Amino acid sequence: MNTKVKIAGVEFKNPVTVASGTFGSGTEYSDFFDLGRLGAVTTKGVANVPWEGNPTPRIAEVEAGMLNAIGLQNPGIDTFIKRDIPFLRGFDTKIIVNVCGHEPSEYVEVVERLASEDVDMLEINISCPNVKAGGITLGTDPKKVELITKDVKMKAKQPVIIKLSPNVTDITEIAKAAEAGGADGVSLINTITGMKIDINRRDFVLYNKTGGMSGPCIHPVAVRMVYQVANAVNIPIIGMGGVRTYEDALELIMAGATMVAVGTSNFNNPYTTLEVIDGIEEYMKKNNVVDVNELVGCV
Repeated sequence: MNTKVKIAGVEFKNPVTVASGTFGSGTEYSDFFDLGRLGAVTTKGVANVPWEGNPTPRIAEVEAGMLNAIGLQNPGIDTFIKRDIPFLRGFDTKIIVNVCGHEPSEYVEVVERLASEDVDMLEINISCPNVKAGGITLGTDPKKVELITKDVKMKAKQPVIIKLSPNVTDITEIAKAAEAGGADGVSLINTITGMKIDINRRDFVLYNKTGGMSGPCIHPVAVRMVYQVANAVNIPIIGMGGVRTYEDALELIMAGATMVAVGTSNFNNPYTTLEVIDGIEEYMKKNNVVDVNELVGCV
């Protein structure tokens, strides 16, 4: 029985990773299980300099999920290279580094710094607000997506995955733009913009007013968008959005994802990834599936 998958020449022992921002760099979760069980660890976003993130409150629970407006708080590339890469290299798993920035030059700077580092893949978070464009999110404009993909690909030594925002009219146009820019793959979906109001205080729950909604509530949207993108581009997909069971993961795989990421569910059950991995294997045995790749896009 084969659970190995390949994306852009990188082989993963199984098709399960974690969603950026829900796992840090794995240090907390390594107390619960061997990170080597994962196909890959996808790190929290890494910027060219440390980011403090947004003021609090910046997390709120919602029905079947959560809102977050963390603001990509991270210690910056220097600390990441010195502390996190050596830690992750202690485990038999692949490393996917999520890269964030406020403008294309910041992304390129991080990518250049990572060129000589022992990491396997880069995931470019284009859902950051573009300072030079007046705060418009980079990932909502196809032309900007194609340009930033080209800029990053020119400097990257590792395969480049572009992480797509669902907050667009047509997700396939953004995916096609990433493909046109030379992306080796795409990951989707990022969070959906939401809001929560405290009716007793008559005020917003989050300091930022809005936040990114994640969790089981967005899973059907993720499945639909993965299916649409799989039928629109010829590059591999890492699917994510509300995965908490192996059934959720298999939905994304059957819709067209080569690999899946577990995100919000890590917060209330740190063993979710292992349960998903084991569940996929049990499903394969029960249904006489010899190779997990047989299931990719089978619908």
